[in-house]
Amino acid sequence: MREYLLTLCITAAVTYLLTGPVRKFAIVAGAMPEIRARDVHREPTPRLGGIAMFFGLCAGLLVADHLTNLNEVFAKSNEPRALLSGAALIWLIGVLDDKFEIDALIKLGGQMIAAGVMVMQGLTILWLPIPGVGNVALTQWQGTLLTVALVVITINAVNFVDGLDGLAAGMVCIAAGAFFLYSYRIWYSYGIEAAAPATLFAAILMGMCLGFLPHNMHPARIFMGDSGSMLIGLVLAAGAISITGQLDPDALALFTGSEKAAVHQTVPVYIPLLLPLTIIAVPAADLVLAIVRRTWRGQSPFAADRGHLHHRLLEIGHSHSRAVLIMYFWSALIAFGALAYSVNSASMWIVLGVVFLSAIGLVLLLLPRFTPRVPLWAQHFVPPRYRRRRRPAELPAGACAEAAGTTPVAAAATASADAERPPVTAGVTGVNGATAIGPRSRIGKATR
Repeated sequence: MREYLLTLCITAAVTYLLTGPVRKFAIVAGAMPEIRARDVHREPTPRLGGIAMFFGLCAGLLVADHLTNLNEVFAKSNEPRALLSGAALIWLIGVLDDKFEIDALIKLGGQMIAAGVMVMQGLTILWLPIPGVGNVALTQWQGTLLTVALVVITINAVNFVDGLDGLAAGMVCIAAGAFFLYSYRIWYSYGIEAAAPATLFAAILMGMCLGFLPHNMHPARIFMGDSGSMLIGLVLAAGAISITGQLDPDALALFTGSEKAAVHQTVPVYIPLLLPLTIIAVPAADLVLAIVRRTWRGQSPFAADRGHLHHRLLEIGHSHSRAVLIMYFWSALIAFGALAYSVNSASMWIVLGVVFLSAIGLVLLLLPRFTPRVPLWAQHFVPPRYRRRRRPAELPAGACAEAAGTTPVAAAATASADAERPPVTAGVTGVNGATAIGPRSRIGKATR
C-alpha cells in the first residue's frame, strides 16, 4: 500500500506543479477559445490542462518502475507499456483538438486507433465473466471489438461530462478510488497478481485528478480540454479491461468455492462491461441521453448542446458548486455502493443504506435554492455563502460600517473630517430684508 500511495503522491505533485506553467503556455499558444453558447463560464479560460496530466502519468509509471514491489508489474506484464502507448496517442489528438478544433469523426477515429494500439500490445479482453453462466472465452476478434468499444464509450462518457469546473476530474477520481479499493482487495486478499496492473492504473489516475483539481475548481483557472478528458477516460477504461478481461475467475474459484461464486465476486467490474461502466454510471447515462436527444432532433450525436445533466441542474436553480457536488454524490453512491455489495452481497444494510442515501440525493435535487447555514462557531471554516447573516444589533463595533461598504478606519476618518469641517451656513432674509448668516441647522425658515 505504501508504494501505491507514493506513486499516487508523486503523480499528483507532478501534475499540480506543471499545471501552472502549462496554463501560461496555453495562453501564449492561444489555446483560449471564445465563449460558446453552450459554455457556462463567463471569461475565456485556457485549455491544454491534459499536458500536465499526461506528464503526471509518465512520472507515476516511471516511479512505479523503480519500486521494489511494483516493478514486478512491468517485468511480468506488458500492460503498462500498452497503456502509455495508447495514452500518448490519444493525448496528442486531444492537444491538437484543444488548439485547432479538429473534426469529431477524426477524434473518433483516433480513439479507435489508440484502443487498437493497446490491443496489439496485449491489453485486451480475453474472457467475459457472466453471472449464472461462468467464464466465457472470447475469440480474438470478439475481444478486440469489445475492447475498442469499451475504450471509445468510456472516453466519450468522460468527455461529455466535462462541462463544469472540476466535474470530470472529481467524478473520475471518485470512480478511480472505488476501483482502486476493489482491485487492491483482489490483489492482496486473494493474492492474484493479474489485478496488480489495474491497481497501479487506478492509483495513478487518482493522482492525475487530485493534482489537477486545485487548478480546476470553480472558478477554474484552466480547463483540462479534450487532451485531459480523453486521457483520463482511456486510463479508466484500461483499468477496467485489465482486471475484467484478463483476471480469470477460475483463480477466484479457489477462494470462493465455485466458478459461479467467483463470477459473483466480480460484480462491480463485469457490470461496467455491460452498462458499460457502473463506476461512472452518471457520465454513461449522460452519454446515452445525449445521443438519444440529438438523434431525435435530427442532429449529429457529436453536436454539442446544453442538454447535459449538469446543464439541467443549473437550469432548475442549482449553483455551479452545488451542481458539481450533486454529481459527485451520485457518482460516489453508485461506485462505492457497488463496491460494498461486492464485499458482502448478503447484507441487507447495504441495500437500505443505498436507498436512504438515494432519498437524500433526491431531496437535494428538489431543493435547488436551499442554502444550509452552519453554527456561529464554524463560520470561519466554510465559504461566505454558508455563513449566517447577523442582525444589526448583534454586529460588533465597526461592523455596521463594513455592511455599508466602508471599513471602520474609513468611517472614523470620515467622522473626524466632518468634526473639523466648519459648519455649513446659509443666508436667510430677515424682516428688514437684510441677510442673516448662520448655521443652516440652527436657522429655520425666515418669516416676513
